[in-house]
Amino acid sequence: MAKGLPFTLHVVTALLLLRESSQAGAGRNDDAGVDSRGQTEGLPTLTVTTILEDPYVMVRGAELEGYCMDLLGALAGMLRFQYRVKVVGDGQYGAVSAGGNWTGMIGEILRKEADIAVAPLTVTSAREEVVSFTTPFLQTGIGILLRKDTVSQEMSFFHFLSPFSKETWTGLLFAYLLTCCCLFLVARLSPCEWNEPKNEENHFTFLNSLWFGAGALALQGVTPRPQALSVRVVAVVWWLFTLALLAAYIANFTALLSSGSEQLPIQTFEDLVKQRNLEFGTLEGSSTFYFFKNSKNPIHQMIYEYMEKRREHVLVKTYQEAVQRVMDSNYAFIGESISQDLAAARHCNLIRAPEVIGARGFGIATTQASPWTKPLSIAVLKLRELGDLDYLRNKWWESSCLRQSRDRWSPLEPPALGGLFLALGVGLALGVLAALAELSNSSRLTAGHAKKSCCSVFIEEICTRLRIKEKARPSQETSGKANA
Repeated sequence: MAKGLPFTLHVVTALLLLRESSQAGAGRNDDAGVDSRGQTEGLPTLTVTTILEDPYVMVRGAELEGYCMDLLGALAGMLRFQYRVKVVGDGQYGAVSAGGNWTGMIGEILRKEADIAVAPLTVTSAREEVVSFTTPFLQTGIGILLRKDTVSQEMSFFHFLSPFSKETWTGLLFAYLLTCCCLFLVARLSPCEWNEPKNEENHFTFLNSLWFGAGALALQGVTPRPQALSVRVVAVVWWLFTLALLAAYIANFTALLSSGSEQLPIQTFEDLVKQRNLEFGTLEGSSTFYFFKNSKNPIHQMIYEYMEKRREHVLVKTYQEAVQRVMDSNYAFIGESISQDLAAARHCNLIRAPEVIGARGFGIATTQASPWTKPLSIAVLKLRELGDLDYLRNKWWESSCLRQSRDRWSPLEPPALGGLFLALGVGLALGVLAALAELSNSSRLTAGHAKKSCCSVFIEEICTRLRIKEKARPSQETSGKANA
């Protein structure tokens, strides 16, 4: 019995230790908002603070997932560390409170409650003064998120002119007039088109040339029909030009009607300030709010004054609240453009205005004396060089509406149709040269029969064809005097 007592004591002690360890493990698993991964003995453990925002960090069952979680996993694999993720307690990014203390994730890092912050945290000068940031892993700016039906306006009376820019329409008018002048000139110079200038009338008058060019624009065959090779070259080149131009017009007009981008009266922040139908605001205490507060731009100051006077009504607490408010009311949200692109991709009735200001980036925040700042920056650069950051962007921003939000319509500018205008110019030049060649050949034959100089006959033919009416008047006057 004395020998069995120590054995019994050892068994009881082992059972008690196992029970305590299992209770401690259960306590750790019951922590809300905590995600522990990469738990490997011997590796340093970092406490990571983050914020719930789609698609950066989201709750899926008992775990956290999203862009930042994938980024954190990749960094942990490269730098060999394990981590424990916690969601920021006050749900804030980080700003100076009325008492002079920092809130949000910045505050948790300063209070040593977290080692790093991996989140859509904007790098600003004020935050850089109290914490350190790594190289930005995402580039963004400040944009305006709108609901399509709240900013749509009626199409203008001349909306059908929108597929081409003003410069393109001007170039088209110039090309039309130049082509008609070339038709008129070539038809007069070519002896195959106008054989007897003194005895017959040329069908390709200037008005008829204008009519011929307009008929090609409407894809209609009109008279007079060209007979000479030179006139046909000019006509065929103009037909091909109008065919390609009409195809470009129809395609761009269809894209215009489907995109609806021309129906956005709010294109810039100045347009937002001038209108009176929409309220606008941003995240309370965000870097975007302080950007407008510190900006010297008069438009930005007007935006800040508007938000400051109505801060209880126009400022929102979370990004999800902002998106929901844009969808439910006449409200425009000012925030990070990259997050707005995602909202427009997930909700097809939302759209981001074209103007983006205040280029900035999202970085990983650490304490100023942290030994992890430089290794994390190098790791982020390596992930960018390997294309992993682009892969994560495409993975978490993928949506059925993403293509529509990116394909923004714009009118066709002259450079886009430069090759078409160049081909038209070359064709017109070939037509004129062909007409001159035909006239030169005819003049050579006439000079041979009349035993005159070829150049004199050629010049006489040109003068006769271009000034036939001026030469007809003296001859008519002379015959009239003879009859009298």
